[in-house]
Amino acid sequence: MEVIKTEIEGVVMLKPRIFTDSRGYFFESYSQREFNRLVEPVNFVQDNESASTFGVIRGLHFQRPPFTQAKLVRCVRGAVLDVAVDLRKGSPTYGKYVAAELTEENKLQFFVPHGFAHGFSVLSDVAVFQYKCDNFYAPESEGGISPLDPALGIDWRIDPSKAILSDKDLRHPAFNNFETPF
Repeated sequence: MEVIKTEIEGVVMLKPRIFTDSRGYFFESYSQREFNRLVEPVNFVQDNESASTFGVIRGLHFQRPPFTQAKLVRCVRGAVLDVAVDLRKGSPTYGKYVAAELTEENKLQFFVPHGFAHGFSVLSDVAVFQYKCDNFYAPESEGGISPLDPALGIDWRIDPSKAILSDKDLRHPAFNNFETPF
């Protein structure tokens, strides 16, 4: 596994080593030993999967302390633009974001550490998205930021007037109208 650093400290992409032959391909999608050695020690406790259609934007979500979550995400079918926004008070990259295109072809994974809001947009007809979390879902601690907030300047690669968001995501506050819990 190759670790690819991003512009924001702690947020990394992981590129697996893929073995191909006439039968297809094989790769190790996760090794706790290698992840802990190359990225940071994390104990993932919950795996999630979603399926979405083109134009869907899910996010920007986070969980407040003490239920914060680090996530390791990947797209196993289709293509998504995955985004992590730094919400850590005092961070030199506070309010900045990193985006990565994750596809079934490139098999890249994206690690989103504690203290970030996370979301993705679906760029293909259908996308199946998987993520590992290091803390269990706690609905009482969930929070979010409007993914369409112009102050963040995220290009989701989808026409905002055609974006499909949940009612809950449409009600999230703008970045400048919320108090970070991190």
